[in-house]
Amino acid sequence: MYRYYVSQTVLKHGAGSCPIGRVPASEIEAAVIDQLRAVFRQPEIIAGTWKAARVQDGEIAEAEAREALTRLDPLWDELFPAEQARIVGLLVERVDIGTEGMNVRLRMDGLAALAREMTTDVGKAA
Repeated sequence: MYRYYVSQTVLKHGAGSCPIGRVPASEIEAAVIDQLRAVFRQPEIIAGTWKAARVQDGEIAEAEAREALTRLDPLWDELFPAEQARIVGLLVERVDIGTEGMNVRLRMDGLAALAREMTTDVGKAA
């Protein structure tokens, strides 16, 4: 079975109305996951996440948030598909695809929530 994401323009105005009519779902989903995993390896993103998390929970230390989020990348392949999907849903606000490439817009509140979850899990494991 093949799944595709179809352009909103095509849905509204018909085939040929957009240079990107439909894109294989598996390719888009893999690219989104690659970008998310890259986020977990970027210290500046983790620092921004910690600042967002602190607004909601002043108890989270930057080192805890960094440790929690950096642990996610190596663990990703061990997660059940349902948990991977939950995390993607928590983190991704929107994906825009154009002729120039793809833009993944993240939910900062989702990143903060994930950092809190992971920090809590780290605390429980200690």
